[in-house]
Amino acid sequence: MRKALVVGINDYPSAPLRGCVNDAIAIGNVFGTHGDGSPNFAIKLKTSPSETITRATLRGEIESLFSGDPDVALLYFSGHGFINSLGGHIVTPDFKKYDEGVSMDDILKFANLSKAKDKIVILDCCHSGAFASPTITGSNLAQLSEGLSVLTASRDSESALEINGSGVFTTLVVSALQGGAADLRGHITPGSIYAYVDQALGPWDQRPIFKTNVTRFTSLRTITPPVSHATLRKLIDYFPMPQDEHNLDPSYEFTEPTADPKKVAIMKDLQKFVSVGLVAPVGEEHMYFAAMNSKSCKLTAVGFQYWRLVREKHL
Repeated sequence: MRKALVVGINDYPSAPLRGCVNDAIAIGNVFGTHGDGSPNFAIKLKTSPSETITRATLRGEIESLFSGDPDVALLYFSGHGFINSLGGHIVTPDFKKYDEGVSMDDILKFANLSKAKDKIVILDCCHSGAFASPTITGSNLAQLSEGLSVLTASRDSESALEINGSGVFTTLVVSALQGGAADLRGHITPGSIYAYVDQALGPWDQRPIFKTNVTRFTSLRTITPPVSHATLRKLIDYFPMPQDEHNLDPSYEFTEPTADPKKVAIMKDLQKFVSVGLVAPVGEEHMYFAAMNSKSCKLTAVGFQYWRLVREKHL
């Protein structure tokens, strides 16, 4: 069972926002299904101004999210964030001085105590980097239980920006989930999402933060892979040992009079591997010339990793 609480709040009395509800809807839509349309997370969407979200109700919803023992419990929040001497808070519309919203420390406690196999917290709000990082109290250690991963839009000292009615961070997260952060098996993990967002933001932009305590990355969403699993499994056929080179000749080229249909089919697979960085020609810039000049191709470093996954029957 995979469940997600997705919250977007625009309706702040003295400081309304524009893009948080849009962000929550976009996140809910992309997490709701995998790329092939099959069900993924069971989404509970909470947005304001369409409904009243108070500190008490939001705290209760977060506690409920992390209750039980689901496979994955995921919290997404887009709205105002606030930080003071006691730590960070996600702000609710009923905020008041000394009671600004739900404490990030309380959310961390719920997540740390949860029996869910994997807990994911994604925050798109100002000062979100304060989550799980008690630097304000003088400690430099993040307090994360096993299985907890945290993605935040900015450091604890930074604002989170909106552009054209959407948060910069969430726009990138959605793009990552739509396939930008997928590996060659079609899996998207918290780590790959962070890498995608981190690379998209420059050194002078808001800096996303990633904190995790996991022994493995869980797949948050899958898409149709660029190379089918059936084709990837052929790596060990074309390269029986990872250091082997696959010898080519003109009969691999369909345009040649000597073309061999079986070798042409192999060449088609090898070209797919080249396009995703698993295989490279030896001594030539392009596979066509490697074939025409009877040279070879070999696995790249990344190709070796996928060769190993096939050999160990992980594909």
